[in-house]
Amino acid sequence: MIGLLGALLGIAQQPRPPAADSVDRFVIAEMRRQRIPGLALAVVSRGRVIKARGYGFANVELHVTATDSTIFQSGSVGKQFTAAGILLLVEDGKLALDDPITKYLPQGQERWHDVTVRHLLTHTSGIPEYEETDSASVDLRHDFTEDSLVKIAARLPLEFFPGTHWHYSNTGFMLLGVIIHRVSGMFYGDLLAQRVFRPLGMQTARVISESDIVMNRSAGYQLVDGQLKNQDWVAPSLNTTADGALYLSVRDMIAWDRGLTEGRILTPQSRAAMWTPATLAGDGGTVDYGFGWSVSPYRGHRAIGHTGSWQGFKSMIQRFPDDSLTVILLANLAETLQRPIVYGVAAMYRRGLAPPYALPDDSDTATAGRFVGLLRSLGDSSELSTLTAVRGFTTTLLDDSRREFARLADSSRSATWHGCDNLASLHLERHGAQVDRNCYIDMVGADSRSLMTFWLTAKGEVADVSRFDH
Repeated sequence: MIGLLGALLGIAQQPRPPAADSVDRFVIAEMRRQRIPGLALAVVSRGRVIKARGYGFANVELHVTATDSTIFQSGSVGKQFTAAGILLLVEDGKLALDDPITKYLPQGQERWHDVTVRHLLTHTSGIPEYEETDSASVDLRHDFTEDSLVKIAARLPLEFFPGTHWHYSNTGFMLLGVIIHRVSGMFYGDLLAQRVFRPLGMQTARVISESDIVMNRSAGYQLVDGQLKNQDWVAPSLNTTADGALYLSVRDMIAWDRGLTEGRILTPQSRAAMWTPATLAGDGGTVDYGFGWSVSPYRGHRAIGHTGSWQGFKSMIQRFPDDSLTVILLANLAETLQRPIVYGVAAMYRRGLAPPYALPDDSDTATAGRFVGLLRSLGDSSELSTLTAVRGFTTTLLDDSRREFARLADSSRSATWHGCDNLASLHLERHGAQVDRNCYIDMVGADSRSLMTFWLTAKGEVADVSRFDH
């Protein structure tokens, strides 16, 4: 592990892009560390495709190798396409972002009268997960019609008043797919095929189908008690919803990235809206999510992307617009950690994107301890004695997030400080406060290793916290 991080840091400090085999060696090493059967990777730099290839096996049982044409399930990476479908209908004048969703989904009249299309796009609706709520009773092995899924979602109490908090909701994007169907008269997958996939040359992009013959389709896997197993079976109808049910290859994603860069899809106004942080009501400020895209900066660089996870597959696209770099990853293991691979590859082409945990340790244990103390304080809602957090952050933080932060702090065996990046030039705002810098702590627990990013104001107040495992 240490040797790998050291190699990554050394490569990231090189002034020129590395030879292709250096990237390959890094990816293969990560695949071995994470036990990933197969993946496909693409890198687009300054408009040129400089890498597009597969590694390992698309199908372990049949010993079929992965290529740049291998088809993977993409999970929530599909949300950006659902968002594009909605924006196309907005451009057509068929709906508006601030329309109440009950205009199209009257089944939700009792609970959703304050929920707008914009709220669904930005995960600020308050509608909980239909697949994870006991009262929803959604059996993933049972088929549901669109209408029945809407009725199930409509029975769920809102987690918060719409627009006041941010909480990731697959339900919201499932409902957006239904809205596309009801407004356009077309299944959302057919609208995407007609308005997005075919015009951009995404030749193999489509909605999942287990029954169709799909050339170059990969198999999905999971680790069970350390053993590689096939993915769990899911009912066909639940593999067609708009919260993330697309087949994609990295070649499809390259065409999508090119279409966005060249402005071939959506108007400039729509693309700008899609990549603008959502604004919360009251003093909540903004969050790092737009319409189907995460818009959180990385290492002081603008970054626009999304991850996906579904049925034995993981995916990620990360665009660094100011660096003219895009990295795309599709993998066929449920436990894949996408970010270490994507950020590690990005660092090989832009050294300023080296992952913070690969940088030299700062050895400032006192500062690390204060940040860990903040996480613990958030968990029990006690006074924030070790650090100060801005009011917007503490008031919009949901209880389950507080508990998760506390769990991380309590289970941490070590916390390593990795310094800060200056963000002042990006003029960012989080939860009603101007952000001055990102600071990083690598927290190692019994069963995980997490990079915690703290968003600080010029006064040193914590405006936000984010995390990824590596």
